[in-house]
Amino acid sequence: MTFTHGYAANGDLRMYYEVHGHPRADKPPLLLIPGGGSTIETNFAGLIPALLAESLQVIAVDEEGHGRTAATGRPLTAENSADDVKAVLDELRVDSVDVLGFSAGGHTALALAMRYPASVRCLIAASTFVSRDAVSDEFWDGMAKGTLAEMPEALKNADRRLNPEPGHLERLFELDRQRILTFAGWPDDDLRRITARTLVLGADRDVMSPEHAVRMSRVIPGARLMIVPGGHGDYLGELSASGGDLTAMRTIVPYLLRFLEE
Repeated sequence: MTFTHGYAANGDLRMYYEVHGHPRADKPPLLLIPGGGSTIETNFAGLIPALLAESLQVIAVDEEGHGRTAATGRPLTAENSADDVKAVLDELRVDSVDVLGFSAGGHTALALAMRYPASVRCLIAASTFVSRDAVSDEFWDGMAKGTLAEMPEALKNADRRLNPEPGHLERLFELDRQRILTFAGWPDDDLRRITARTLVLGADRDVMSPEHAVRMSRVIPGARLMIVPGGHGDYLGELSASGGDLTAMRTIVPYLLRFLEE
């Protein structure tokens, strides 16, 4: 399989991207956007080979301050990240993609679909939410009081390996914490403008409730819904949730492919 990587500039931000596999004349690439605190490797190391085995071309990115994408002085928001992703697509001369965004990366995927509708054919919003009432008051209290000690060890270790310089991990944690604390959500009228064919994907023991996933699927025009057994990201092989066990991921991949091929 072919593999290339590089950086795309959006102002001061240089977003790291990887391209796996060959383009297909009949199908756009699948863009993967990791969750908060995570990287291409920790979120999608198991999923990418499974997708390549099905002859998909995959583009994956690290959001600002994560992995190989350095932080700048601006806040980390879904909208800023969506603009960064668009810079990657422009750099690669890709007109349209299918997008899978996980957790906070799902916010970026949703923002991309709303800001650049012509660039997104299919959208998979995985374990993400669109309004603050999707999660409990305890979640918001915990996020406001959160400390680096509570970050999953697998994610901390991954960042230290890639970015051993002092303060990097602390900056990453604070970027993610502030991103969630300042997330205002989107009005239903904004979500109704999404034109991408959408799958709302979540787990029955996820951070956000299955009831919120149902509501999302009813607001986004024509959206499909899938609730799987599991927790926050184990079904995608996300390292801190799955512990490296890809059994659940292998079960769900055929359903994702079926949605993309409809």
